[in-house]
Amino acid sequence: MGMSQSYGAFDETESIATIHRALDLGVTFLDTAEVYGPFTNEALLGRALQGRRDKVTIATKFGFAIEADKQFAGLNSKPEHIRDVVESSLRRLQTDHIDLLYQHRVDPDVPMEDVAGAVGELVKAGKVRFFGLSEAGAANIRRAHAVHPVSAVQSEYSLWERNLDVEIIPLLRELGIGLVPFSPLGRGFLTGTAKRAEDYPEGDYRRGDPRFQGENFAANMQAADAVRAVAAEKGATPGQIALAWLLHKGEDIVPIPGTKRRSYLEENVAAADIRLSPDDMVRLEAALRPDAVSGPRYNERQMAMVDR
Repeated sequence: MGMSQSYGAFDETESIATIHRALDLGVTFLDTAEVYGPFTNEALLGRALQGRRDKVTIATKFGFAIEADKQFAGLNSKPEHIRDVVESSLRRLQTDHIDLLYQHRVDPDVPMEDVAGAVGELVKAGKVRFFGLSEAGAANIRRAHAVHPVSAVQSEYSLWERNLDVEIIPLLRELGIGLVPFSPLGRGFLTGTAKRAEDYPEGDYRRGDPRFQGENFAANMQAADAVRAVAAEKGATPGQIALAWLLHKGEDIVPIPGTKRRSYLEENVAAADIRLSPDDMVRLEAALRPDAVSGPRYNERQMAMVDR
């Protein structure tokens, strides 16, 4: 997403070089969505993967209504809209199939059974391989899975956002569904390089992130001290420790750290080689327990689209 929106200026040459470097390093799972840009991120990925499509698993998403002028116009998961979006995504991605197709946000106006049924038809047609949900709650995960198997649920999950621990992760393990955590680095906060909201340029998502604002920022910097301390002991970066923590949580958890530069990509990939002891895990989780993190993860409008 960051290659096309939300996090400052973008450079297509560097973005494509970063994707190619990821493939060279053994990264095989690439995540996009029609709404990123909108549309431009899928097209970027399609260009980058020419001649290398068979090396990767591509995930993309449907679920938003996007007007002709590219303005966001709410949610839309009607079956006919899903089919139209998939055809457009296939063209932009320059491929004949999508490996993992997510519903980006639960649409309260469309029964989940209809959504799962529509994706199931696309699977039968060979246009999609697997079905996923993003930011879905327990009831809708069960409803979808009863109609067509859900392979993955994507949601925000990290050392500083553990809202899935009590209900969602146990449910996913009960049903055999993988978890794909987005923002595993806390939108950069867990890397140790975060700035106050007002220090980011206009158009940067973090200017409106409650956790980067006012007193929340100071409290969260203090909570993240434990990550920096463990990183110093391991000779690693704070971001690598945050990713290593997720990788130690189970083989069914596959984080998707976003970056648009090769240097950060290489740093992120190296996190797979870091080993954390049980004591390290306890120490990190105690320092970043939910009540130690200050501020909601989204503003009110965004939280209203989370199915929990």
